[in-house]
Amino acid sequence: MVLVKRFFSAFLAASILFTGSIQTVQAAMISSEQVAEQAFTGSADQDRARIISALSREDVQVALVERGIDPVQARERVASLTDEEASAMASQIENAPAGGIIGAIVLVFLVLLLTDILGFTKIFPFTRSIR
Repeated sequence: MVLVKRFFSAFLAASILFTGSIQTVQAAMISSEQVAEQAFTGSADQDRARIISALSREDVQVALVERGIDPVQARERVASLTDEEASAMASQIENAPAGGIIGAIVLVFLVLLLTDILGFTKIFPFTRSIR
């Protein structure tokens, strides 16, 4: 019996506590233009967030500083991009190859090393020609 009274007391206290937190809701008609504008603005904000997250990476910030660009100023410029520009830049970031410049440098090094070993060139002093 004591357990039932405690349970009932706890249930009553919780229901009284939640009675004050009821919120009212207002419904109104919205136009399709408002929905389209909201969706477009939301995607543009997501694009800007993707660009800023890419700029926040440490290696990107080092590369910006090496090229004389202030990372804070770069973020400010991203914030001032139009929606179309932000979308285009975000798609370029997503579609860029992962290894970019480093991959190209490694490929050139391997080709030159192979031609050195085969005896077609003599670029690296540490290789021996098989000819």
